[in-house]
Amino acid sequence: MLARRKNRLYLVLAVLAGLGLAVGLMLYALRANIDLFYTPGEVLYGKNETHEKPQPGQHLRVGGYVQPGSIKRDAKTLDVTFRLYDARGVISVSYRGILPDLFREGQGAVAQGVLDSQQHMTAIQVLAKHDENYTPPEVHNAMTTTPAAQKDTRS
Repeated sequence: MLARRKNRLYLVLAVLAGLGLAVGLMLYALRANIDLFYTPGEVLYGKNETHEKPQPGQHLRVGGYVQPGSIKRDAKTLDVTFRLYDARGVISVSYRGILPDLFREGQGAVAQGVLDSQQHMTAIQVLAKHDENYTPPEVHNAMTTTPAAQKDTRS
């Protein structure tokens, strides 16, 4: 092989290795910033057929309905605790800050934060749904399907 071709081959291999390393490092850095969406039932029992549950300390978003009678506000601070529910389970949420104006019992909400234990999360941000007219089919099914019906479809 000619020296000129050998040098070109080495250059192409070096560029490809550099690109591979850059992409790998970028994906590794972004991995820590990914927030996955779960419903309360998926947090407790796992997602789909894999039954993969989030681990305590994991950043995630939990979406469900605010359980009536569950909102507890601290009179001296901005601390608020409430529970989110769906057809399969309930998870409690702690939040420090001002809640959105549309946040209320029985309405849809999404809490973004860190899972402390399997049934409790500390939210960094709380979003309130402003319109219940459209709900994606997967979310609607997760919120309305009864646990007994879900067990029937799994077997």
